[in-house]
Amino acid sequence: MLPKLTDKAWSPYLAGIVIGLLQIPAFLLIDTALGASSSYVKVAGHFAALFDGGVGAHPYFAKYMEASKYWWQLALVIGIGLGALASARLGGARRQAVSPVWAGALGSPSPVRRYAIAFAGGFILLFGARLAGGCTSGHGISGLAQLSLGSAIAVAAMFAGGIATALIAFRRI
Repeated sequence: MLPKLTDKAWSPYLAGIVIGLLQIPAFLLIDTALGASSSYVKVAGHFAALFDGGVGAHPYFAKYMEASKYWWQLALVIGIGLGALASARLGGARRQAVSPVWAGALGSPSPVRRYAIAFAGGFILLFGARLAGGCTSGHGISGLAQLSLGSAIAVAAMFAGGIATALIAFRRI
């Protein structure tokens, strides 16, 4: 049975299959694998260039700033956020001041503390993604689809780190 847009949650197996199948048009239409973290480098490079025009000459930024193919990733990142919002609204999710997951891990922190923790976590995740040469979607979806050994190691490390972090956050260690 196919899910409806108004369902509270979709089967993760079905969603995973659909995301995996998106590799086919990505390779056929734009000649690249799915990923998201390069869009942050492209945007950061263009933003930094507003203040220092020499940023585009730096080898790290030059690759992303000159290539037009990375703009689609920005659309993907924005679409992920908008899709999550639409899914929550259509599925009837209610807005809560503090989600049960946050409350269980951190008590009821102030909004400033929650945003600071979320920003720090996102920054660490993005830093690690760029250090690993790709993000979770790049390695987990695209890299594994291409049978990349490096991606398999990266995914194993991501799961180990996520499990360790959850155990620490929920004070089970």
